Amino acid sequence: MRILIAEDDFTSRGMLAAVLKKAGHEPVETVNGLEAWGALQKPDAPRLVILDWMMPEMDGLEVLRRVRALPGDRPPYILMLTTKTDKAEIIAGLDAGANDYLAKPFDVGELRARVEVGRRMVEMQDALAESREVLAHEAAHDPLTGMLNRRAILDLLHKELARAGRHADGVSIGICDIDHFKSFNDTYGHQTGDDVLCELARVMTACCRVYDSIGRMGGEEFLIIAPAKAGADANSLYDRLCASVAGLKMETRSGALSVTVSIGVVIANSGDTVDDLVGAADAALYRAKAEGRNRVVFADNDFQGAPPCAS
Repeated sequence: MRILIAEDDFTSRGMLAAVLKKAGHEPVETVNGLEAWGALQKPDAPRLVILDWMMPEMDGLEVLRRVRALPGDRPPYILMLTTKTDKAEIIAGLDAGANDYLAKPFDVGELRARVEVGRRMVEMQDALAESREVLAHEAAHDPLTGMLNRRAILDLLHKELARAGRHADGVSIGICDIDHFKSFNDTYGHQTGDDVLCELARVMTACCRVYDSIGRMGGEEFLIIAPAKAGADANSLYDRLCASVAGLKMETRSGALSVTVSIGVVIANSGDTVDDLVGAADAALYRAKAEGRNRVVFADNDFQGAPPCAS
């Protein structure tokens, strides 16, 4: 483990480094509080710190306060090294955010033991943070396709509408639905249907731009959020997606199969809510189905009667 040593005394710093190296750690040495503070702001800052209280440029207590004010869910474990024996001063260090302290001159065995406690705490903290990240990802993503789930994509739409309103940008949403998917499942089985959903998710990701967002609304329906500068043409993205799906043989456990999609699209106007947009896109999708499927239909009357996608 990389361990930061912040100690201005050459002899003490050398002893600390030697003990840590012998225990299998990688010491990172700094000679004053300001240098330690700089090292602890870096993205790859050591997760365990041995911090001397009395140092030039910036004392250990000030370094401690600044580090604890930094954002992040993986703060370093800090062991204060001090000649102070007054209980009030030790309590002040712990109150400022120190995890532990060690009196100088230190006992080598005690140092190793306290560092080992710190190492275990850092590893437990990392495991907990990773578990939270996994749970957060699972809570926001569809387990089959790996795309955002309904709640997450609608939350993102709320945020995108707010952002577009602040910057006077445009945003469109499209609801994409696989044509005749029920009969497809009845013919080939739900596992093959799952293969098609995963392949469609891959195609949609390839067709969309890096700043577009896609989520699975449920079943065979997907929601696309496409930001754009005000006045920009929105139909090319959806036409490209519709045509790409129609022209593709999807590899499934039942062989290479063809499907088509219908897409209902709406351009957001100032004051539109998420419910307004989803309702309008849904209505446009039903029109696409009624007009023959395999096409894009916009909620805006200017785009009604769109031709089928090229296959």
